[in-house]
Amino acid sequence: MAYGEHKYTVSVQWTGNRGSGTSGYRDYGRDHIIAAGSKPAIPGSSDAAFLGDANRWNPEDLLVASASACHKLWYLHLCADAGVVVLSYRDNAEGTMLDSPEQGRFSQIVLRPHVVIRAGGDLELAEHLHHVAHEKCYVANSVNFPILCEPKIVTGEV
Repeated sequence: MAYGEHKYTVSVQWTGNRGSGTSGYRDYGRDHIIAAGSKPAIPGSSDAAFLGDANRWNPEDLLVASASACHKLWYLHLCADAGVVVLSYRDNAEGTMLDSPEQGRFSQIVLRPHVVIRAGGDLELAEHLHHVAHEKCYVANSVNFPILCEPKIVTGEV
């Protein structure tokens, strides 16, 4: 693992100019394209509640996805190191955002990973490693609201 400072560069290009720019709050689209190097572009917008396109990713979706993916990546790493063989992992994460005229903010994210480990695997250790993954998760360590984890772990085959 490479320790030290890491930088991440992305480009967000607004594509919602409908011909009159931001001449009025309802006169422009919220659409944008998120790009990073040669990676596939992500079509973005704002949440439909804020006049965005519900078929595109919004910043809130991406924040919840980032927390979920970071936790998963740490969890799989820790399981591999500990000899816990994960056969499948699916998280149905949910973020709660509070909106007010003064300020909006997330109040929490709840991760709900459903994990299948190899038959005969150590369920107690597999559960414990979720706590360790949370402690190590870069995203969880960077936000000012709680990220909770409610894992369900079973043994078997996929």
